[in-house]
Amino acid sequence: MISKEEYERLAQAACQYYKRAGIVLTTAEKERIEIADFGLQDVEHTGLQLIVYVNTDRVCAKEMVLLPHQTCPEHKHPSTGALPGKEETFRCRYGRVYLYVAGEKTPNPHCRPPHGSEAYYTVWREIELNPGEQYTLFPDTLHWFQAGSSGTVISEFSTHSTDETDLFTDPRIKRTPEISEGI
Repeated sequence: MISKEEYERLAQAACQYYKRAGIVLTTAEKERIEIADFGLQDVEHTGLQLIVYVNTDRVCAKEMVLLPHQTCPEHKHPSTGALPGKEETFRCRYGRVYLYVAGEKTPNPHCRPPHGSEAYYTVWREIELNPGEQYTLFPDTLHWFQAGSSGTVISEFSTHSTDETDLFTDPRIKRTPEISEGI
């Protein structure tokens, strides 16, 4: 669970990153920024700030912010029934992001999983994305990503997004944030 104050602080930080990347958000979009803390009460290390512009039956577009060294945990977008899992393209807009996928392990990777979660990170082929670079992930691709030292802004273009069906390697993960109003 994340406090309302922490949620608001992280939403403001995300707005500053969007501004650095030259991404203009409307007031309504700023009010819809989602803070994904993944239920681990360690949002500074395992978390993600995002805004969804559109999510129709066919396409989805998002802007994601990761604070310095913040990690989006290992997961995949599985097929559900007759529908294939989500295909997504990440395009780095600001900073640097390290994306990890299945394949030959990169010697001396730049990133480490958040402390206490190491067992839940299993894919180690590193793809470094800098501003203007992009990478496409196909359905059912296990992946995780972490921001570099200055944080990052990533645009995501994908097929329909059903975040609630994402499969995380870490069984403790809760994708939908729970916000505490405080005492």
